[in-house]
Amino acid sequence: MNPIADVWFFNQGWQPHKFQKKTWSAVSKGKSGLLNAPTGFGKTFALWFGVLQHYYGDKRFLKQRERLKGPKLHTLWITPLRALSKEIYKATQAVSADLELDYRIELRTGDTPVSARQKQRKSPPQALITTPESVHLILASKGAADYFKNLEFVIVDEWHELLGSKRGVLIELALSRLKAINPNLKIWGVSATIGNLDEAQEILLGKGHEGVMVKADIQKKLVIETVMPDSLEKFPWAGHLGIKLLDKVVDIVNRFGTTLIFTNTRSQSEIWYQHIINQYPEFAGVLAIHHGSLSDEIRQWVEQSLHEGKLKAVVCTSSLDLGVDFRPVDCVIQIGSPKGIARFLQRAGRSGHRPYETSYIYYVPTNSLEIIEGDSLKYAVSHQIVEQRIPYIRSFDVLLQYLTTLAVGDGFDAEVIFQEIKQTHCYESISNEEFKQCMAMLIHGGNSLSAYPDFHRLVKVDGLYKVESRKLAMRHRLSIGAIVSDVMMRVKFMSGKYLGSIEEYFISRLKAGDVFWFSGRQLELIQVRNLEAVVKPSSRKTGVVPSWMGGRFSISPDLGIAIRHSFSHIHKKSGKSREIRFLHPLFKEQEKRSGLPKEDELLVEYIHTRYGYHLFVYPFDGKLVHEGVAQVLAYRLGKLQPISFSIASNEYGFELLSPTPFSIDLDLITQLLSPAHVHQDISAGINVQEMARRRFRDIAGIAGLVFQGYPGRQMKGKHLQANAGLFFSVFEDYDPHNLLLRQAYDEVFDFQLEEGRMQRAFDRISTHKILLTFPNRMTPFAFPIFSESFREKYSNEDWQSRLEKLKLQLEGKLDS
Repeated sequence: MNPIADVWFFNQGWQPHKFQKKTWSAVSKGKSGLLNAPTGFGKTFALWFGVLQHYYGDKRFLKQRERLKGPKLHTLWITPLRALSKEIYKATQAVSADLELDYRIELRTGDTPVSARQKQRKSPPQALITTPESVHLILASKGAADYFKNLEFVIVDEWHELLGSKRGVLIELALSRLKAINPNLKIWGVSATIGNLDEAQEILLGKGHEGVMVKADIQKKLVIETVMPDSLEKFPWAGHLGIKLLDKVVDIVNRFGTTLIFTNTRSQSEIWYQHIINQYPEFAGVLAIHHGSLSDEIRQWVEQSLHEGKLKAVVCTSSLDLGVDFRPVDCVIQIGSPKGIARFLQRAGRSGHRPYETSYIYYVPTNSLEIIEGDSLKYAVSHQIVEQRIPYIRSFDVLLQYLTTLAVGDGFDAEVIFQEIKQTHCYESISNEEFKQCMAMLIHGGNSLSAYPDFHRLVKVDGLYKVESRKLAMRHRLSIGAIVSDVMMRVKFMSGKYLGSIEEYFISRLKAGDVFWFSGRQLELIQVRNLEAVVKPSSRKTGVVPSWMGGRFSISPDLGIAIRHSFSHIHKKSGKSREIRFLHPLFKEQEKRSGLPKEDELLVEYIHTRYGYHLFVYPFDGKLVHEGVAQVLAYRLGKLQPISFSIASNEYGFELLSPTPFSIDLDLITQLLSPAHVHQDISAGINVQEMARRRFRDIAGIAGLVFQGYPGRQMKGKHLQANAGLFFSVFEDYDPHNLLLRQAYDEVFDFQLEEGRMQRAFDRISTHKILLTFPNRMTPFAFPIFSESFREKYSNEDWQSRLEKLKLQLEGKLDS
C-alpha cells in the first residue's frame, strides 16, 4: 500500500506498473535494492513514492522526526550528469507541488552558487539531488558526519554508467562512509540492463547484502532498420558512405516529429550538422547540435527546446545518451557503428520515451562492410546479448584522494577507515601493508618524497588524521573528482614548425626512432617533450598510421561476437537477413579472390602489390585489440626475420605492410598467433613504459600529487605532464614498488592495451581453423584496412580520387 502514490497516480489518470508496486513494497519493508526497468516507464516514481511514504507514513520514523530539531537530510539522490539531476529535480518537485507536500527538494551540483550551498549546510532540505563529486565535497567539510547522520536513503541513478569508471569508485567509498554513519541506511540503484547486473548490485550494496532485485517484466517495443545505399561498393573504405546517405537520413527526419541523430565523435556531429544545414536550409532554426565541447548555456537551451517540442532534430554525441527525459523525441538515427550493444539500446530508448510506445532506431552505416552490423545488432538484441560493465579495482589514486577528503573534513581514524574500505569491491583485496603505504604517502611523502614539506599533508590530532593547512584544504576541495580529459599533443619539427595535434595515447605507444604518417608526411619521432612530439622527416617506407578521433572508441567484445555470428548467416542457403542479402555481391567477390570465413575460422591474406608485401588478418575483435595484436605479431615476426612493418587496422582486421618480402606459411602463422607469452611480448613489442608515464599523469592528478590549477586558471597540460613525469621518474628510480606507479602499469595493460581482451582473442583464435590465402590483388575485406594507411599518406593530396582510381583498377574498370 502506498496512499501518497495512489492519490497522485489517480490524479494523473494513470495506473502504476507492477515493478513500481514491488519497489514501494520493498522500500516499506526497509529493504535496499537495485531497480532494472526500461526507459520511459517511471523508474523515478518507483523509488520516489517509496521515499515519500517512508517520510510521511513510517510510524517509527515519524516518532524519530518528532525528536529532531528542524529539517534534516532524508534522501540523497546521486546522478552522473548535471542535466539528469535537473530532470530528477523537475519530476520530484512536480509531485511535491501537485500534492502540496512540505518535502523540500534542492539541487547541489557544480552549477549551484556558493551561497546556496552554504544555506543547504545550515538548513538542509529533505532531499538533495547531486553528483558523486558533490557528495565528496560535503564529506570534505566540517560537520559532515552530523549532516548525514539522519540520512535514510541513498539512490544512485544510472548506476551501470558509473560502475565502469573511477566515479563508480567514488560512489563505493562515499557509501562505505555513509553506512558507517548510519547503519540503517537504505541504498537503491537504478540501472539499465547490463551483462553483470547481479555483480552491479553486489558492488553497490556490499558483499552478503540482503537487498532485492526488482526487474520490470516489460518488453519495450523496438524497431531497428538499416539504411541501405542505392548501390553496393564492393571495395569500401571508412566513411565512403555516411554523408552520401544524407538525403535518406533527412527523409527519415521528415517522417517523424523530433529526431536525435547520434554520432560517435564531436567532429562527426559538426560535419553532419553543417551538411544538413547547407543542403537543407529549411532546417535553420529547427536543427540543433549538442556535444560535450559546447557551453553549458547552449546545451541547456537545446535540452529545453527539445522539452518544448521546438526542434525538428538534434545532431548529438553521447552527451545525450543518458536518461534525460525528452518526451517529444519520436525517432533515433545512429550514424556509423554504435560500437556496443548497450550503447545502441540506450540510444534507441531515447525515442518512444513513454510507456508502451515503440522505439524507432535507424542504423546508418558509414561503409559497405558496416552494413553487416545491422544484422549483428538485430541478432544481439533478439538474443538479449548485452555487455558487462567492468568495475575498477585497487584504484590507489582515488583512495589517496578520499583519505585527504576525510582529513580536510572531520578527520579520520586510520584503522576505522581501513575496515570500512575493505568492505568495498574496489578495495577488498587491499592489504594492511598497502594501506600503510597510502598513509605514509599522505603523512610524510612515502619512501621518495619525505624530503619535501609539501607532501607532509596529514597530522594526527587527538587520535584523528587531519589536514591543518588551509591552503592545502582549499586546493584539495578544488581537485575533488575522478574525471580526466583526453590530451592532444603538438607535433613539431626540431626547427619549431608546428604540424598539428595528435592524440596523446597514440604517441605514447611509440619509441624514439619510430616512424609514423602524419599530415601527409613520413615522420621519425625524435623525442617526447612535455606535450610536444618532436619529429624530423624520414625517408623510410614503413610507418604506423595514427588512430584518429574516437580511436579509443572500439567495438565491444559482445558486438564482436555478434559480428562473427553474422558470418554464419552468410553461408546459410535461405532465411538470410536483408543486410546479408544486400552484401551478397561483396561476399561473393571476397570468396572468389580469397576466402570467406565461417564463425569458427580466421582468414589470413598475404598479398603483394606495388605498395609492398601485405599481411591481412581478420579477427573481428575491434580496432584497439587489433592494434595490440598487430604489434605483438610484428614483434614476433621481427624476432624470426630482420624486418620492419607499417601497421594499420580497423574494427574488422589489421594489416602488417613491409617494403621487403617475408616468408609466410600455415605453420608460421599458427606459431605467430600462439596465445603463449602474450604479456611478455606486449611488454617487449610496445613502449609500455611511455604509455604508463602518460597514464600516470591522470593518476597523479586524482591522487593530489599534482595540483591542476584554480578555476579559470587551470595549469597548462604541458606543466601537468612535466610535473607528473618528474614524479614518475623519481618513483621508477627510487621507489619501484610505489602503489601509484604499479597502478599506472596495471591500467595500461587492463584498459589501454586491453590485455585481458587481447589474451582472449589469442585464445579464441588458437581454437579456430586458419584460412591462409595468397590473393594476387587486394580483396574487399583488405581494401578498407589498406585505405586507412593510404588516406594518411596522401592527406595533403587528393587521396580520395587516388583511392577511387585504385578501386576501379581492382574492379577491372580501369587499367593498372
